[in-house]
Amino acid sequence: MTSAYAEPLVITVVRGNPTAEQVAALVGALLSTTVTPAPEPAQQRSAWWASGLPGRPRGWRESGLPR
Repeated sequence: MTSAYAEPLVITVVRGNPTAEQVAALVGALLSTTVTPAPEPAQQRSAWWASGLPGRPRGWRESGLPR
């Protein structure tokens, strides 16, 4: 009996007759080895943009002073 919600098989057993515990161990091993994507590199910000940040040297409080 097939269901309307049946998904395509991802893992197939070529030889043997694995038990439910063996299949669960295989699935657990495959899920534990997932690769996490590398973090995206930080974008370069201009000195003009950084000068307006509070708490930074020559921040927005000093922006109106002569240099």
